[in-house]
This record gives sequence, C-alpha cells and structure tokens, in this order.
Amino acid sequence: MAEVALVTGGARRIGRAIVERLALAGYAVAIHHGDSHDEAKALATTLREAGTACCTLEADLADAQATTALIPAAEKALGPVTLLINNAASFVPDDVRSLDIANWDRQFAINLRAPSLLIGAFAERLPDGAAGAVVNIVDQRVWKLTPQYYSYTLTKAALLTATRTLAQALAPRIRVNAVGPGPTFPNPHDGIGGVEREAAGTLLGHRIDPAEIAEAVLYLAQARSVTGQMIAVDAGQHLGWRTPDIIG
Repeated sequence: MAEVALVTGGARRIGRAIVERLALAGYAVAIHHGDSHDEAKALATTLREAGTACCTLEADLADAQATTALIPAAEKALGPVTLLINNAASFVPDDVRSLDIANWDRQFAINLRAPSLLIGAFAERLPDGAAGAVVNIVDQRVWKLTPQYYSYTLTKAALLTATRTLAQALAPRIRVNAVGPGPTFPNPHDGIGGVEREAAGTLLGHRIDPAEIAEAVLYLAQARSVTGQMIAVDAGQHLGWRTPDIIG
C-alpha cells in the first residue's frame, strides 16, 4: 500500500511540482487547494490516469476548523497520512508604518497557524508504529532579511523556528524539516521583471526550477537521519554579498 502525503496548496506552482514528484515516487497524494478548484481537479485526473491514487480537498486555511479537518479527510479518502507538506502561503507586501490588520491576521493564520494545526493533527493521528515526516516550505529570505514583505517574512521566520522546535518535540517518530525556495515564479506584485532581477542577483544567476524544490522535498521526506533542518534551494540568493559597502 502506498504511503499517503497531504500537500497544501498543491494545485499550482511549487505545490503542483511537489505533488507530481511525490506521485512519481509512489506516494498517494491528497491535493489541498483553496480557490484553484479547476487546477486541482485537472491535476488529479492526470495523476489518476497515470495510476496514482489521489484526492482533492478544498479548504480556506484561514479557517481553523476547516484546516484541522484536512488530515482526517485525507485519511478517509486514501488512508493514514505519513507525510505532510505545508506549502500553501499568503504573500502580500506590507509595511509596519501602515499595517492592514486583516492582511496581518490572514497571513499569520495561513502561513503559521495552519501549518501548526495540521502538524498537531498529523501527530495525533499517525498510526502506532508508523514513522512520519513533515516538510514546511519556508523562504530563503528568513536567512537574508528584506523589509518589503513585513508580515510574510515574520510568518516564515516563525515557521522556521517552529520547524526546529517541532523536530525536538515530535522526535523520534516524526521528522520535521523545511525547504527555503529562492526566485522561482513571478509573484502578482512584482511581475516577471521582478523575479528575473532577483534571479540575476543570486550567486548562480538563474531562476529556480520548481522541480528542484520538489526534489529537495522528496529528499527530506525520505532522509531518516535528518530533522530540524532547512535546505535553501535558491541559487545562493541568501549568500549574496555584493552590496555597496563591500564592493565600494
């Protein structure tokens, strides 16, 4: 029987690449989505045609009750969940001088509270004798802070701290790790020019292929001696050093 993975935000972008890679590796996959209903259904159809057991689950991760229902729903459809990928995120620019409280609350709910609720439910329902793994999708910017996305950055920094503390709390049965992507897709706020400029400024000078992020996720899902770690798949973006104070 295939192991079961739940991927939040699994219908599009990085989440889709993760779902496809896990399916190729033999996992049954529960694809969570919010508004991306059509994309999730189309992906599930493609996976089923290729022989992968899968289901789609819709939930607003800002709704705590809907969030905690995801693990039992995935379990009912596919069997006990042994791999949880917290990929979904809210990414909105803001500034401490003009905080929007609704935006602040939603980003913290989706980016931090939802992963915590899911990990708690995952740990509670993990079958006796089973080993579990969690991979949180964070962001390389937690290692190279920038001020443009204040609330988002705080949520991701907190999620990295949660990754480490939960690795301590849930050992030895559950490993908890993270992946920190660099510039991969354009975001709706900066557009294609923004991601290309970001990519050009990385040490390796290129955008990240989402398949590379998915490979890192799969590695952490299966690396039985690794816990509490983050792999930055960012072309060296977090190591950027060519600032005016250094290069004159």
